[in-house]
Amino acid sequence: MTQGTGELDSLVRKRIRALRVAQGWSLDELATRARLSPSTLSRIENGQRRLALDQLVTLARALDTSLDQLVETATDDVVSSPMIDSTHQLMRWPIRADPGMTVVRQRMTDPPPDNPARLRAHPGREWLVVLSGVAVLLLGNRRFRVETNQAAEFPTMLPHAIGAEGGPCEILGIFDRDARRGHQSSDGGADARRTGR
Repeated sequence: MTQGTGELDSLVRKRIRALRVAQGWSLDELATRARLSPSTLSRIENGQRRLALDQLVTLARALDTSLDQLVETATDDVVSSPMIDSTHQLMRWPIRADPGMTVVRQRMTDPPPDNPARLRAHPGREWLVVLSGVAVLLLGNRRFRVETNQAAEFPTMLPHAIGAEGGPCEILGIFDRDARRGHQSSDGGADARRTGR
């Protein structure tokens, strides 16, 4: 979908105001941060003043965003479908805005391994939330019980594994590029199935 100049102009003005309000700033506060007069900022937000590139750059910095994000147009590909890996009972969604990030939904039925030699370590970070059931996260020498609606975040250089406790559990995880690669390299083997990853 392409937006006309008028639509883009209106979108940028609304975005400036929405970002200001989200920060809890008054017109005066943002104007001070952007080195503009409050009346100039008010006219920019209300469409009574032309949007100048130099002012947009200044406003983007003051709002702690980039010019690209400030003028980014809506896309048609908002909804995406998962890639399904039925062998490992998981679904993956790449995050378009950050190709290094992946969201994974996985159902686990086996407990984590009882042999510390079967824990995996690789570069990266992982964040996960338990959607249902109870998961057990082995992290180095520690054991964490993660219940429904609880989350865990950890560097994946620590030897780790996750599994279910007392029945099936379902998790939603976010992997950075390195963590995703580390798990992809282990997804095909028997160790990956035993560790629940």
